[in-house]
Amino acid sequence: MRGDLRAETIAITGDGGAQLEAYSASPADAGSRGGVVVIHHLPGYDLATKEIVRRFAAEGYDAVCVNLYSREAPGRDPDDAAALVRSQGGVPDERLVGDVAGAVAWLRALPTSNGRVGTIGYCSGGRQSFLCAGSLDIDAAVDCYGAFVVGDVPDGFPLKVTSLEHLVPSLRCPVLGLFGADDTYPPPADMERLDALLTEAGKPHSFHYFEGAGHAFFSVDRPSYRPEAAKEGWKLLLDFYAEHLG
Repeated sequence: MRGDLRAETIAITGDGGAQLEAYSASPADAGSRGGVVVIHHLPGYDLATKEIVRRFAAEGYDAVCVNLYSREAPGRDPDDAAALVRSQGGVPDERLVGDVAGAVAWLRALPTSNGRVGTIGYCSGGRQSFLCAGSLDIDAAVDCYGAFVVGDVPDGFPLKVTSLEHLVPSLRCPVLGLFGADDTYPPPADMERLDALLTEAGKPHSFHYFEGAGHAFFSVDRPSYRPEAAKEGWKLLLDFYAEHLG
């Protein structure tokens, strides 16, 4: 792991030319390296997510996380911003793809970029990472317990989301899935169905299920945190990025 890092709040150009707040971190040394777009979870652009951005920088990547709630709640507390956006049905898929495309372009424009960029998302961001894998020119995507990639959305669910099953044939990069065996959103049965669909379509992917872990097992600041699952998950995703991002 790298010792000296640079981390700062920046602005990137997102969907429709919007100027969005983002948090970036990079190793302090020069050199050529891959980039990672961290897609924050539904609770928002919070301190725990920024720590994940710094972790990727410590592992040798340029990393950035866009505040997906910048338009609705600029400068607001993450919990308040998340509540507001949730009440409006969440972040629209088309806008999310445009915002992540801006982050990908920002990473590729860095003088340290080797041209390869991956995404990773947690919770709603896991689904959005898969969405980007089928919509953008990226090199790797990690889905951490993202619900409704396949499967039906229950009546009354507060987010305006739909299944992404139609994107399976158009996936442009390998996908790594990390899921809790005790999760209900997504349930293992949905991810097993997605696994089968990807296999049938000949899309490179690797799915892993962690016993004794439910949703949000990576979240160090929540009761759902499962240290052993998170430790193994970090190893798997870093190996995955080392293979595909260099």
